[in-house]
Amino acid sequence: MLRTARDLKGASLIATDGDIGSVQDLYFDDRTWTVRYLVVNTGTWLSGRQVLISPRSVATGGDPASVTVALSKRQVEGAPSIDMDKPVDRQYEEDYSHYYGYPYYWGGPNRWGTTMYPSEVAMAGIPITDVPVVATISESQQGDPNLRSARDVMGYYIEATDGDIGHVEDFLVDDRLWAIRYMMVDTRNWWPGTKVLVSPDWIKRVSWADSRVYVELTREGVKTAPEYDPDHPIAREYEKDLYHHYKRPTYWE
Repeated sequence: MLRTARDLKGASLIATDGDIGSVQDLYFDDRTWTVRYLVVNTGTWLSGRQVLISPRSVATGGDPASVTVALSKRQVEGAPSIDMDKPVDRQYEEDYSHYYGYPYYWGGPNRWGTTMYPSEVAMAGIPITDVPVVATISESQQGDPNLRSARDVMGYYIEATDGDIGHVEDFLVDDRLWAIRYMMVDTRNWWPGTKVLVSPDWIKRVSWADSRVYVELTREGVKTAPEYDPDHPIAREYEKDLYHHYKRPTYWE
């Protein structure tokens, strides 16, 4: 199922023994456009402390207004602390993965390293801490991760090959793979009353310093694409029409 980042924001995080807090943001990897962490405000439970929750612990399905994780409150409380004012570095991720017993997502051929889906362990009902960590490339070889805040990237301008088409209003996230499938683009200053979808696969480059995303699409191509209605769930038929329109290979094949 595709869920918007805005819908995920504010969702309750439910541990095996009670509420943890609520989602405040998503950190995604700008190399693969995959959500690596949910940023969770723990409220009064941990005195306003924010924690990172990996999609590896998330159970699929359930109430769309909440996210259930295969973790206890005690596990979350004892996790390595994070300074939210600083970028997440590889050393922190290694410590985090060792604490929870997660395989490194950067240590294999798949989007989630050795596994295709992040929650395979959680869905199997195996305690996270019973899963061995898989040895992989060292921090010095791998370098620090390029994690971006979804909240910060909302508002970035989208440049087609022949001009602006709008700005990023939201993201649509596949809640099985936790892949960002689309950026929802508000075209109000160019084409009022319309929102369009752009896949990260169609990005040519991103200027993070200038808050601009450059896509390999034309304005006319965007204007004649199948109409997107944000008030209705996205059907596979709509996606097929969209990819066919742009003559792009589909992500599900």
